[in-house]
Amino acid sequence: MEKVEILEQSPTAQIPSFTEMGWLFLKLGTIGFGGGIAMIALMEDEFVKRRKCMGTEEFLHGVALSQILGSFPVNTALFIGYRLHGLWGALLSSMVFLFPSFAAVILLSWLYFSFKQIPSLQGVLAGLAPVVIGIILTAAWSMSQKAIASYVALGIAIGGCVGSLTQINPVIILGVGGVIGLLLKMKPKSPPVKKTEDEQQAMIGIPLAMQTLPHQIALASPTPEEAVSLLTLAWTFVKVGFVFFGGGFVLIPVLKQLLIDNLHWITQQEFIDGVAISQLTPGPIAVISTFVGFRLAGIVGAVIATVGLFLPSIVLMFILSIYYQKVRHLQTVKYFLSGVNPAVVGMIVSAAINLAPSILPLDQPVRIGINLALLAMTLVLIAKLKWHPAISLAIGAAVGVGVSFLPSMA
Repeated sequence: MEKVEILEQSPTAQIPSFTEMGWLFLKLGTIGFGGGIAMIALMEDEFVKRRKCMGTEEFLHGVALSQILGSFPVNTALFIGYRLHGLWGALLSSMVFLFPSFAAVILLSWLYFSFKQIPSLQGVLAGLAPVVIGIILTAAWSMSQKAIASYVALGIAIGGCVGSLTQINPVIILGVGGVIGLLLKMKPKSPPVKKTEDEQQAMIGIPLAMQTLPHQIALASPTPEEAVSLLTLAWTFVKVGFVFFGGGFVLIPVLKQLLIDNLHWITQQEFIDGVAISQLTPGPIAVISTFVGFRLAGIVGAVIATVGLFLPSIVLMFILSIYYQKVRHLQTVKYFLSGVNPAVVGMIVSAAINLAPSILPLDQPVRIGINLALLAMTLVLIAKLKWHPAISLAIGAAVGVGVSFLPSMA
C-alpha cells in the first residue's frame, strides 16, 4: 500500500491499517450528525488526539484545502485517507464516509416518492418546509459573520442575492465577486477568538468559499414527465460540481434555478422536500443530488448524480493533497475568495426568498400563521439556543402531522 510522509507524526502514533481506516470513516459517516464542523471535530478527535496519526497543523492544512470546492467534510476525509494510505486510502475514506448518508437518502427518497400521497406524510413535509427555510437563513447569517466585513462586501452580497433572484448564471455572480475581491485586495473578516456552534453551517478561520427503497427497491425508478438520459444527468451534475463553492448551502440556489426554472426536472415542492430529506441524514446537504437523481432515474440515477456532483471536487482534492504545501500561502487566491464569500451569502439568502411562497398559502391564513411560527422557532432554536437542526425538523414534522388532521386544514 502506498504511503505518504506525514508531518508532525507522534512517536506514539497508532496508524490504522487500510481496512481499519475504512471502518473508522464508515463509523464517522454514520454518527456525524451536527453539520460539517461537527464532522471535522470527530475526525480531529479520532486521528489527531486519539491515534496521533497526524499533527494539528497538518490536519488544519487539510481542512483548509478541503473548503475550496465541494463538500469539505468529504474532502477532509479524502485528505486524511491520502496522507495515511495514498491514493487508494483517499478513495476508500471519502467513499465510505459518504455512504451512510447516500444510503439514507435512497431509503427516504423511496419512501417519499412511494407514499407521499398518504395524508400524514404530506403533513410531515408541509411542516418541514418552514423549518428548511429557517435553516437556510441561519446558515446565511452564520456565514455572513465572516464573509461580510465591509460595505463593499455587503454590496457584493446584495448583488449576489439580486443576481440569483434574476437568474443570472451562478458562475458569473461568483466570478464578479471574486474579481472585485482581487482588485480591491479584500481580506476575510478575522474569526473570533472563541468559535461558536454557529459555525456548524460555515467554516473555521478561513474564507467562506474555501470552507466550505412499493415494489422492488433495487428496481425503483420514479419517472418524471420527461425522460432524462443518464448521460445528460451525469453531465448536468458534473457542471454543478464545478461551481460547488462555499459549502453545501450554496447548492440550494444553484440547483433551484437549474432543476426547477431551467430544466423543469422536479417541482418546487419536491425540491423543498429534497432539502429536508438531505438534512435528515448525517452527511452533507449535497446529498440532495442523490434525491434528485433517484427522482429522475431510480437508484442508477442516484449514483450517477451523486458521483457527478462530487467528481470535480474529489479530483481537485487529490491534486491539492499532493501539492498542498505549494498553494497554502497564495495571497491572490485569498483575495479572490474573499470577494466570492459575500456573493455566496447573497445567493443563499435568495434561496430562502425563492422558497418563501411555498409556506405562505394565501387561501389558508391558519397555515400561514403556523408556518411563520415554525420559521421563528427554527431561527431561535438554531441561531440563539444552538440546538441541532434535526430537533427543529422533528418538531416541524410533528406539527405538520398534527395540523394535517385538523378539519380546517383538510
